[in-house]
Amino acid sequence: MSWREKLGLVHIYTGNGKGKTTAAFGLAVRMLGRGGKVAIIQFMKAPKAYGEQVKIAECGALIESFGLPRFVHGKPSEEDVEAAKKALAMAKELVSSGEWDLVILDEVCVALGFNMLNVEEVKELIENKAPHTELVLTGRYCPEELFELADYVTEMREVKHPYQRGIIARKGVEY
Repeated sequence: MSWREKLGLVHIYTGNGKGKTTAAFGLAVRMLGRGGKVAIIQFMKAPKAYGEQVKIAECGALIESFGLPRFVHGKPSEEDVEAAKKALAMAKELVSSGEWDLVILDEVCVALGFNMLNVEEVKELIENKAPHTELVLTGRYCPEELFELADYVTEMREVKHPYQRGIIARKGVEY
C-alpha cells in the first residue's frame, strides 16, 4: 500500500488560541516535502496580505484567498458572503476531485461562525471528499456538529496573548 492510500482523514483546528493556520501550513509543508499535492482555500483572508501566502505558493502549493481587504466585524456585508460562497464552491471542486493529497480550508469555521456559510454545505463537502484527500478545516467558532465527521479535533486555547497588553498584530508573527 502506497503512502497516499493511507491518507483521507479530516482535521479540525479551532479555538481562540493562536496557531490554527500555522498548524495547517506546517502540515502543508510536511506534505509538500513528501511530494504531495497541496491546495489551500482561504476564507475571509485577502490575497497577498499574509507572509505565509507568498512562501507556500513558492513551495508549490495552490493557494486561493477569497477575503476582502478588511476585517469582518458584526454582520458581514453582501460582498463578504459572496466571497465566502465563491471560496466554498472552489473548495467543493478541489476536495472532491481526487487530484489533491491535502486540502486546507483556512478560516472556514470563522465564515460559519459569522453565518456566511451553511453548516450543511460544509458537512456535505466533507462527506463528498475524495477518499485519499486529507482535509483540514481551521478557524474559531467551529460548530460542534462537524466534530463527529472529523478524525482529529484540536482546540487551541488562549492562555495569554500580547494583545491583552495592547500589542497589536506584528508583521512576520501574526500575519
